[in-house]
Amino acid sequence: MWKKWVGFDPATMKIRTEIMAGITSFLAMSYILAVNPAILSETGMDKGALFTTTACAAIIGTMCMALWAKMPFALAPGMGLNAFFTYTVCLQMGNSWQFALTAVFIEGIIFIILTLTKLRQAIVNAIPPTLRQAIGVGIGLFIAFIGLINCRIVVPHETTIVTIGHLTGGDALVGLIGLTITSILAIKKVQGGLLIGILLTTLIGIPMGITHYNGIINLPPSIEPIFMQFEFSEIFTLKMVIVVFTFLFIDMFDTLGTIIGVFNRAGMTVNGRIPRLKEAFMSDAIGTTCGAMLGTSTVTVFVESASGISQGGRSGLTAFTTAICFALALLFSPFFLSIPAPATGAVLILVGLSMASSMTSIDFSDLSEAIPAFICILIIPFAYSISEGIILSMISYVVINLLSGKRHKISVPMYILTAILLLKFAL
Repeated sequence: MWKKWVGFDPATMKIRTEIMAGITSFLAMSYILAVNPAILSETGMDKGALFTTTACAAIIGTMCMALWAKMPFALAPGMGLNAFFTYTVCLQMGNSWQFALTAVFIEGIIFIILTLTKLRQAIVNAIPPTLRQAIGVGIGLFIAFIGLINCRIVVPHETTIVTIGHLTGGDALVGLIGLTITSILAIKKVQGGLLIGILLTTLIGIPMGITHYNGIINLPPSIEPIFMQFEFSEIFTLKMVIVVFTFLFIDMFDTLGTIIGVFNRAGMTVNGRIPRLKEAFMSDAIGTTCGAMLGTSTVTVFVESASGISQGGRSGLTAFTTAICFALALLFSPFFLSIPAPATGAVLILVGLSMASSMTSIDFSDLSEAIPAFICILIIPFAYSISEGIILSMISYVVINLLSGKRHKISVPMYILTAILLLKFAL
């Protein structure tokens, strides 16, 4: 039965190992229960509802991965994608959170369609590997910058735009303490180190007046304020196209990159190929579509799944266990909603570091690759816009390589994508 439902093979796998791996993955990624509501609530969305929705979206996506793809990967609203949702689509572009949710919903539907066809692979292959790495770096720096702001380690300044905050008290001091604790836990490779760092920082914030305790256990808040809150009046506008494309682009490469990287590291490939990859993509697409209906940003495969896989998780039973853990976490909404910004900010800085580490894969000796990549890395954090960074890097890649006689590096789909993106500036 277990093999039929979750791909568990009793001849080569142990139930205890799979369950412990699932718990490990949950501990590694459970920080999202605090961080995602903190980020998305800046758009005006109800923070309590966001906690419930975050957990429910993780349950749906991870259950799909367990029962359909039969893989040990866990899904939840993704870092970087929630930042794009809040800080670019809503706060910078001036759109409502309902507009952003609509874009996520459309992206999920398109992802489902692309997964059922060969177009998904064509789009994946069209984007140069250098730009894929650069986008991850840029988003990592962006997330780290947001973490510094949430901790008030960096504050606004009239002359220099930003400057260092008051580090000897208040949010900044709690943030620095949290960053120190979480960094040590990460260095020592403590399982669930990010969550433990959040918990300890939250406790430290109580006597310092930063944390406001609201209890530990209660029924989860209602999702009614954000459930099915779509805004379809602008679905045919250019800005909707740009936003949907950006969500789709980041989601596809997050999922693909995580699965390929983890599978290769764990030696789980079969004849150099990843089994049931189509089902994994479909699980991601369904999770995203359902997540938008519930009221959250794009759901994607979490790289923290590698922690469970490193503990021996090999089947969907690992993902099934992680989903059950998220279901149990729903009862702890008062605690998660008590977590202050400096506690989550410290984690954002380390998550940013993890994402930015892909910079080592960029070939800076080839300027035709390095310049577009560097444009992407610069624009995303400094312009406070993930979409603008992606758009400008793709346009610059085509222009630079075309004019420097390296047109063979540019695929036909890349030309088409660039032409579409240029419309943003022409209209």
